[in-house]
Amino acid sequence: MAPSLLRLQGEACSVVLEVTPGGPAVWRHLGSRVDALDLLAAWPGSELLSMPQGGMDAPSLPRLAPGHGNGLAQDGVLRAHRDGLDAVHDWSVESWSQPSVDALSLQLGDLCAGLGLRIDLGLDAATDVLRVEAELHNRGDTELQVDRLAAASIALPAELDEVSFPHGEWAAEFQWERRAVGNAGWSRENRRGRSSHQAPPGLFVLGPRTGEHEGTAVGVQLAWSGNHRFALERHEDGCLLLQAGEWFAPGEIRLAPGERLRVPPLYLAMGQAGMHSATRGLHALTRREVLRWPGGRRRERPVHLNTWEALYFRHDEQELRDLASRAAELGVERFVLDDGWFEGRDDDRAALGDWWPDPRKYPHGLGGLAEHVRSLGMELGLWVEPEMVNPDSRLYREHPEWALGDARRPPVFGRHQLVLDLARAEVSQYLFDRLDALLRGAPISYLKWDMNRDLAQALDAHGRPGMHAQVLALYALLQRLRDAHPHVEIESCSSGGARADLGILRHTQRLWTSDNNDASSRIAIQSGALRLFPPELLGSHVGPAPAHATGRSQSIDLRCAVACFGHMGVEADVRAMSADERERLRAWIALYKQWRETIHDGDIDQGLSPSGARWWLASTAQRHFLCVFQPEAMPGQQSAPLRLPRLRGSGRWRVRLLGRAGQLRQRPEQKSGWLHALAGTGVLADGGELAHCGLPLPALHPESALVFGLERA
Repeated sequence: MAPSLLRLQGEACSVVLEVTPGGPAVWRHLGSRVDALDLLAAWPGSELLSMPQGGMDAPSLPRLAPGHGNGLAQDGVLRAHRDGLDAVHDWSVESWSQPSVDALSLQLGDLCAGLGLRIDLGLDAATDVLRVEAELHNRGDTELQVDRLAAASIALPAELDEVSFPHGEWAAEFQWERRAVGNAGWSRENRRGRSSHQAPPGLFVLGPRTGEHEGTAVGVQLAWSGNHRFALERHEDGCLLLQAGEWFAPGEIRLAPGERLRVPPLYLAMGQAGMHSATRGLHALTRREVLRWPGGRRRERPVHLNTWEALYFRHDEQELRDLASRAAELGVERFVLDDGWFEGRDDDRAALGDWWPDPRKYPHGLGGLAEHVRSLGMELGLWVEPEMVNPDSRLYREHPEWALGDARRPPVFGRHQLVLDLARAEVSQYLFDRLDALLRGAPISYLKWDMNRDLAQALDAHGRPGMHAQVLALYALLQRLRDAHPHVEIESCSSGGARADLGILRHTQRLWTSDNNDASSRIAIQSGALRLFPPELLGSHVGPAPAHATGRSQSIDLRCAVACFGHMGVEADVRAMSADERERLRAWIALYKQWRETIHDGDIDQGLSPSGARWWLASTAQRHFLCVFQPEAMPGQQSAPLRLPRLRGSGRWRVRLLGRAGQLRQRPEQKSGWLHALAGTGVLADGGELAHCGLPLPALHPESALVFGLERA
């Protein structure tokens, strides 16, 4: 039969597939929007291929679902077998449906291997974000061992030849590296059981000249909170092939006859104006499609005070009441009681799993502290780590078999704890009952849900790998808890930012970006996180000086300037601050409240000036909020003007200096009329000037910041 062209249309992007009933689905176009397909319709892709000498006799365009072991010049989306048989696959189109211009579903099959594969694609017209999902069906009459499964093979434009990806470690999350893909391709696996510090499930595919605001960029995220794999390879026709999916441990996935396996959703944000344009698509996707807020919409993000770096495990109810009272005076709106509140929890070696208040510390439960917090006009939040258990706990003494592990080997500990097997119904029921009792027993409106270790020896009760089932059980537990307590917000914390992904954000409303509250470190960490996630999700706290993670000290103004471009909080003992520091903190909290709507609703842009200044910009139709940081010593004697491409053609703006930190790099006696004007009524500037000529900046010493507000004139 003749092939058909299937097209998805976005605002600036088109997806075109060629499908042949009983034959393959192949890529014809993915990139800039095309409205006419005369050439593609007149000439099927198979008729345009050359027959290379020394090559296979049946060359092929890049396939949406290439089969493994079938002589194709691309890796198969599936690696599976039946006790060594049916390991070669060839997917052919059985049917398709296209209910709208932005959605397409294809049913593929392999009759020889007894397999079915449904691939669903959706292109959001407003954001140019492509969603790809797949489901494998074992149609055979014997068990299928699945070793690898990707959502699809995505044919990216041929001009893309570089990959930029996040990596990191504890207290240094979201560091980005960029490299050429090369002839041998590129791949990365995460096998830690959570999305991890080291290899979060996201990347950008770029052209050689792609920058922040120019060139083609594709932002990619896999919506999964566990093991995963990304791979890029060059097809013989020149395009760059992307695969992404879950990484499976040996023997982990076995499908009985009739069973199905879903692939985590894969999202691709297409941008033609640099990395910023792809990031903008990812942020819009997260805000519109992924997040589910209590009540159906986001309210103003309340300022936190988290007790961890103020008190650690030293929980004294009167001291906590005093801390809450001082926090309320500064404008804090949510008081989060961190680790140390439950029975026997005096350090990190005991009590995980025993989720009830410690009667020594809270003889009347948490209700008294909660009422005090609420009387001050604040909400109460609570730290929990439900997935973990300490051997020194009542739960473990009663149910040691509930922990994942290999009974034949010594257990592998992380932070003195083991991981509970959430896939066991009795374990998830126990955790739901304990958390439900806590939320019903006190007016708690927020949970900081932590997860402080990688998975090791993650074997279930039958001795088989259980990491895939663990993630699904976590999602189910979170959903059940949210259904029972729809008003409660949940934060995803995992030794800082080790579980930050679109999968967990389907069930939570905040990410703890890093355990490192050092402001200088946070500039790089938050810049990296902003590539993938909008700022209203990124917990950003004013920490103590010196910072507990690094031992370095920064001014209260720098700590506040960094913290306000996110979901602002405080993680320090404000009682120990000087009167001047508390007053400065109060002023910055008030500034955050004045501008948080702009920060949390706006399009986000960022960049690096020629003078080494890192800048973040949040933009709405009427306002812009701009933070400029000089983390290190600037080269030269003068600071280069800061060009803001986002403002090109946007009209006239009144620019005001809202706050600053650090020292100007100039003589002490020098007075700046420019800064005086900015700090007063402001100055007028055209958007074209700010985009092309730039905003003049004074020379800055290291660890300095300038914070500007722009309002339409």
